Amino acid sequence: MARKIKKTLILAKLETTQGTDAAPAAADALLISDATFSVEYDNKDRNLIRPTMGHGGTLVGTRHLKIDFSVELAGSGTAGDAPAWGRLLLACAFAETATPGQMVEYTPVSDALKSLTIKYSADGVIHTALGCMGTVTFDMTEGERPTLKFSFVGFDGGSQAAAAPTPNYTAWKMPHIVNTHNSGKLTFGGTYATGAITGGDSFCSKGLTLNMANDAKYLALLGCNSIDITDRKPAGSFALALPADKEVAMRAEINQNTPTSISLLHGTQAGEKVLLHIARAVRLNPKYEDSNGQLLLACDFNAEPVNGDDELRIVCL
Repeated sequence: MARKIKKTLILAKLETTQGTDAAPAAADALLISDATFSVEYDNKDRNLIRPTMGHGGTLVGTRHLKIDFSVELAGSGTAGDAPAWGRLLLACAFAETATPGQMVEYTPVSDALKSLTIKYSADGVIHTALGCMGTVTFDMTEGERPTLKFSFVGFDGGSQAAAAPTPNYTAWKMPHIVNTHNSGKLTFGGTYATGAITGGDSFCSKGLTLNMANDAKYLALLGCNSIDITDRKPAGSFALALPADKEVAMRAEINQNTPTSISLLHGTQAGEKVLLHIARAVRLNPKYEDSNGQLLLACDFNAEPVNGDDELRIVCL
């Protein structure tokens, strides 16, 4: 009987010590889409020369695992409780701060990074990835599912022929489509304080994307192979419906390298709301975009630190 690509399951659990199997189980199952698994090899040609034509030989080299997938961005259902995807952010160089009964905040860090053990089950074969760290892209595009797109690298912890456990998806909540009914306008120049944005100008938009662009690497040294995140360069894009005078003012700010904050609140009920706040965005490359005949101003942006480790704040309310 043919094995089926649809029969894929991913389990993920935070490690106490990087590279030591945290033994994720059914309760650690991820509700995923768009999953891919690969073994990344650094093979070396031998380039042997013989008195005849023919292949010079290849040696199987250093290897590590790469696992990509998306999850839906939704709150935990209870304000102050961490969402199911929170542990994945922690392995992408984020820290978690919970205020019971109110909110959970995620902010970038540069030290004391956390890692995951990931089990990737492909219809009868379970691959183990250890010490996993990665990067994430937030996709809050109007009319689409809100998603977190993760890409992890890890040590090859081996494979075994085994049935996948029955997953427990209780912690994963139904998301809400990014649209006018569920999401606010995009706010520029607002100030964040205690789970809320005050001030600034708000505009109709096509939503927001932001790639944390963590440089997650497999680092090979004799006796000291490691997985680490060595840098990040978060960047994103948006497209706005602007009155003429606001467009002129924004273009002037862009030309003068004037930074701004960008904020987007998704969700309307306690336990379901997720706020993205970029404290210092430098807008780049403004251009017109046609959206069903409507003229939009589209921009790229870089999310820069203000005091350090503060490029982005994700708040679950």
